[in-house]
Amino acid sequence: MTAVALMRHAPSDWNEAGLIQGRADRPLSAAGRALAARWRLPAGLASWRVFASPLRRTRETAGAMGLGSVVLEPRLIEMDWGAWSGRSLAGLRAELGTAMDANEAAGLDFRPEGGESPREVAARLGAWLAEISAEGGPVVALTHRGVQRAALVLACGWTMLGKPPLRLMRESMLLLEVDASGVRLADPALVPLEHAL
Repeated sequence: MTAVALMRHAPSDWNEAGLIQGRADRPLSAAGRALAARWRLPAGLASWRVFASPLRRTRETAGAMGLGSVVLEPRLIEMDWGAWSGRSLAGLRAELGTAMDANEAAGLDFRPEGGESPREVAARLGAWLAEISAEGGPVVALTHRGVQRAALVLACGWTMLGKPPLRLMRESMLLLEVDASGVRLADPALVPLEHAL
């Protein structure tokens, strides 16, 4: 069994404005940089290998936390929101109306214009998790909310219809157990980040 802790990056200016980022390579906001500088991995995870999405906001989070060697992993990148990047969900719902309703009702097959579906995110995450499991050794991955949600798809069979099986919080890591039989939530599934004094 391999332990994998998925951690979301600190906030960017677009997070604070309620805008969809997707693959847009936004930096951390000033508040996000200050927050990440206070974050620390829990003591038991400090020696784990660290991977990160190649987007700037995850790399800046790792740097602000003082994490050493970080391996960039393209499969940890955020879901591609295509033409909807930089928009708000509320604005899209108001503009697209019933077409947006139908798209959201597709669950795993929801697809932004020119973007990627959650099913595709889960497939690429699952392939990476299988490789990590085969290599062995616990890992921390700095990633994105969409990737954490894809992990819930893999671990819980969530169809992305209705509420997620657990509430993801920015200052908690999602802890998984991965082996040849699949992906499961660890117990506990959420591990809080520590804070520097």
